Amino acid sequence: MFGERLKLARKRSGLSLRGLAEAIDHAVSAQAIGRYERGEMLPGSATALKLAKALGVPLSYLFSPSEIRLEGVEFRKTAATRAQERAMVEAAVLDSLDRYLLVEDLLEIGSHVWDKPEGAPFKVATFDDAENAAERVRKAWNLGGDAIPNMTELLEEHGIKVLKLDFPLSVDGLTCRVARPDQEKVPVIVGSVAKSVERRRFTLAHELGHMVMAIDGDLDEEKACQRFASALLMPRKDLLFEVGQRRHAFGYAEIIEIKRMYGVSAAALIVRLRDLGVITEGTLQTVFRGVGRTWRKAEPEPLPENEEPRRFQRLVLRALAEDVISLPKAAELLRKSTGEVSRIMSGPAE
Repeated sequence: MFGERLKLARKRSGLSLRGLAEAIDHAVSAQAIGRYERGEMLPGSATALKLAKALGVPLSYLFSPSEIRLEGVEFRKTAATRAQERAMVEAAVLDSLDRYLLVEDLLEIGSHVWDKPEGAPFKVATFDDAENAAERVRKAWNLGGDAIPNMTELLEEHGIKVLKLDFPLSVDGLTCRVARPDQEKVPVIVGSVAKSVERRRFTLAHELGHMVMAIDGDLDEEKACQRFASALLMPRKDLLFEVGQRRHAFGYAEIIEIKRMYGVSAAALIVRLRDLGVITEGTLQTVFRGVGRTWRKAEPEPLPENEEPRRFQRLVLRALAEDVISLPKAAELLRKSTGEVSRIMSGPAE
């Protein structure tokens, strides 16, 4: 297991074998590190400590057993993603999930069962089918027709692990499943910390689309998932009630109010209005050439941060409060200092 953990931590850091050897001042060679990773030999305690320090992980992490693996990894990319970037992202996801599943096991609560909407995956051959799929998810999960206040909590409530990680800029997010021996696979959606709240919410909805739709025919899957995400976050009936059936123009203040209402980007809102026939393609182009000319790069009046995945931290703090784990172990799981975890547990000073 040491070799697998070492390779995982090295990939997450983006280091080559030679780069890691340089990071530990050539205490051992790149060839020796390769042998550690292949399980052909184990390092001495001094070398193991240097490797852990260079990789920014506790020594206990490198010696912890783990039998999880990722399946069906699908990246949502904004540009071509290099193999090294993919490896870094997958390693970071594995590390986070390993800690998440460990604390669930320690508390003996297990992972939530994926609450797949009845009938999913839905066959989708047109964009209208994607709209209908979003409506079926809303009905299955009793969401009604209102805005979704917190996409992260919604997905976690229905058995999907949600992570927010520091990704390369070429990656918006990904979906995958966690496989463990003799246990049900756990679905996972991961978003990028570098993106705005609005964009992360859309990414979560988009990735959910990949999970609940089966694309039939020649329909572009990415565009279908975009339509699904728009329909899930901005339901047709409610949005038309707010803006009307037909519009020739929108003022800046109204756009900002509506995008805040649904927790979406201003650009996504304008595209949704075009897709529903509220505005024409010409009006959309006028907006993006005028008041919205910078919206694809910079979100106007962005939402405050309110989409943090919180379940994992809650579970760790619960395990600490119930003496299931020690303070140092809680700090290791949360990747925080013991002082910071102590302050979180004790609350603000009187």
